[in-house]
Amino acid sequence: MKSKKQTIILASQSPRRKELLQKHGIDFSVFVTDCDETVKEPLSPKELVEELSLRKAKSAAEHFISEEVLIIAADTVVALENEIFGKPKDAEDAFLMLSQLSAKAHSVFTGVTLAKVRESEISYQSIVCETKVYFKPLTREEILEYIATKEPFDKAGSYAIQGIASKFVESIEGDFDNVVGLPVTAILPWLKP
Repeated sequence: MKSKKQTIILASQSPRRKELLQKHGIDFSVFVTDCDETVKEPLSPKELVEELSLRKAKSAAEHFISEEVLIIAADTVVALENEIFGKPKDAEDAFLMLSQLSAKAHSVFTGVTLAKVRESEISYQSIVCETKVYFKPLTREEILEYIATKEPFDKAGSYAIQGIASKFVESIEGDFDNVVGLPVTAILPWLKP
């Protein structure tokens, strides 16, 4: 008897996360959660992405309680010496972030929580991946030209490593896909039924 194919749900509207799963040949559907991402207590970057990915997974799991699915939820932040850089509010914010990242090493943390929903039972598994990214020194003009492309505006840390900003990167230590937004290789074993 052939085993039933597992339904995988990506709880994210990130086009980058979708592309990463597709690149690895994973069939999935998208379900966007509207969970509250406000955090009142101070958390480290690692704790923050773990907490937010778990919240997103729980929020999505509530909608699939009577089904048999595997939900992937993730959250990514950039951190420089424990200061967390989320998505920029505007061009000024993007300029400030990129100026701070110039000529320095920073970390990109992605928290991933998988929620397995089966027979009205839910189990959760979480991991956090860290990748170190080393930026070249950036001039004011380079930063302004990059901001003018509009690429930084929906990206943690105000840059897309897989995009135009790849020219700012001197080197990385760790998983490239993690910087893009989803460490697929790390979660592949979980995606097997």
